[in-house]
Amino acid sequence: MRTRSYKDLIAYQKAYALTLDIYRVTNRFPGHELYAMVSQMRRAAVSIPCNIAEGYRRGHQKEYVQFLHIARGSCGELETLLCLAKDLGYLKMNDFEELHPAQDEISRLLMGLISAMHKSRGGI
Repeated sequence: MRTRSYKDLIAYQKAYALTLDIYRVTNRFPGHELYAMVSQMRRAAVSIPCNIAEGYRRGHQKEYVQFLHIARGSCGELETLLCLAKDLGYLKMNDFEELHPAQDEISRLLMGLISAMHKSRGGI
């Protein structure tokens, strides 16, 4: 399972786009949430593409898989935060209906990548 760059991975591309979207929607959150939910959502979103990139650049399959698991964990964190933001009325339903499935797709792509890495015996 060799790609020229982590940037070629669909999971990375979608995670990067989701991060941009999270930044855009959280700009509309109440000011009192800037250092709470806004910060937490942004950190969780940023963590996804960053862990894909860092794991890839480590150059060792075992470490790469570990970082992919961390990225997937950040998807779970972001999922919870998206639900909370929706239920608190900070996130519009149409934004939630776009962002939640995107996060879920990235999580599934990461699981597929992790599974493929476990099946392959070669490095990255």
